[in-house]
Amino acid sequence: MSSLAPFDHKKATQVLNFLGRAQGGSINKMKALKLAYFADRYHLRKYGRLIANDTYYAMQHGPVGSGAKDLVETTRMLDEHEEQYASQFIRPTGQYTFESIADIDNEVFSDSDIEALNFAWDTFGRYDHFQLRDITHKYPEWEKHKHTLRHYSRADMDIEDFLEDPSENVDKCFELDAEDKRDRQEQLSEAAVIEALWR
Repeated sequence: MSSLAPFDHKKATQVLNFLGRAQGGSINKMKALKLAYFADRYHLRKYGRLIANDTYYAMQHGPVGSGAKDLVETTRMLDEHEEQYASQFIRPTGQYTFESIADIDNEVFSDSDIEALNFAWDTFGRYDHFQLRDITHKYPEWEKHKHTLRHYSRADMDIEDFLEDPSENVDKCFELDAEDKRDRQEQLSEAAVIEALWR
């Protein structure tokens, strides 16, 4: 099960802008993408949805939100509106970094979005990008694809796997009991049914 609702490029841009600001104005791209993943893992486990409804892939350096990756790398996958919006807030400063060039537009966020971003920064912001990559490799949603990634550059991730707990001693990104987990699974299933009806 990938992300269900349409990708919200404004939210994704502001997530990256938030993280750039938190880092002091400029941040490594991989670090930002990993912190965005941790915010999404927390938000999905606690509230039943991703922040910007990104599509996640397992890649060599860990989980990656596809839309966020396109934004930080200004790839050809961006449409004109996405590129124009993002360019008002973030700007590449080299092959591996980008900078925040405008204040965060908090209007796009819910209170729970900001809670999840603060969790990701407060919990993982002290690590560098390579440390974060290694930490993400300990989560089941990436670990299940590690053998596939020996032969392929990426693998589709199922966001329902975000509800599984890591076996190693790393932060779960919000504790779920059995009832909470069932509730989140039901939320995701119901969202999938609604999305199918709209297709």
